[in-house]
Amino acid sequence: MIWQIVAVSILLVFYTIYIGKMIAQKKKGIQTDQIARGKKKGKLFRVELMMKIATYSVVLVEVISIILNISALPKAVRIIGIILGVAGDIIFAIAVWTMRDSWRAGIAENDKTEIVTSGIYRFSRNPAFLGFNLVYFGILLIFFNWVLFIFSSFAVIMLHLQILQEEKYLPSVFGEEYKAYKKKVCRYIGRK
Repeated sequence: MIWQIVAVSILLVFYTIYIGKMIAQKKKGIQTDQIARGKKKGKLFRVELMMKIATYSVVLVEVISIILNISALPKAVRIIGIILGVAGDIIFAIAVWTMRDSWRAGIAENDKTEIVTSGIYRFSRNPAFLGFNLVYFGILLIFFNWVLFIFSSFAVIMLHLQILQEEKYLPSVFGEEYKAYKKKVCRYIGRK
């Protein structure tokens, strides 16, 4: 039962931050959720649509795994999962807070945003995605089963493909400032 309580807490914190940020921005007239919206076409639309499907479906499989309380891993590995999940929550919260009103889910082709390179963004170009991944891996380790492994892997792969789409798009918005930033800071963690 304790595993279930901890896992539900990790997910509640994560999605409270996510949804809370969206609501706060909506009150300011900002449409945060840009995933597969607007006039996007081709590969960008397909990647964002598949990412949306992946990130919604993994939550469903996580919840089912938590309810069934299934795990094929030893207690020590499950504890590592808790640590990763909590770290994911913390990193995601810091990333969203640091991004302020420039934070979007998906590529916002018509929004005017500012490049953020301070705070946690000095050490990761994509700390929000890193937070997602750590939560996914954490829940996977707490309740390891092959179905959850497949759905978690699918979500992580789709988030990575989204990052690659953003990396193609951002130079057109932020120009040399983004290119210089990309040369200094790693995609997920670390400085170059």
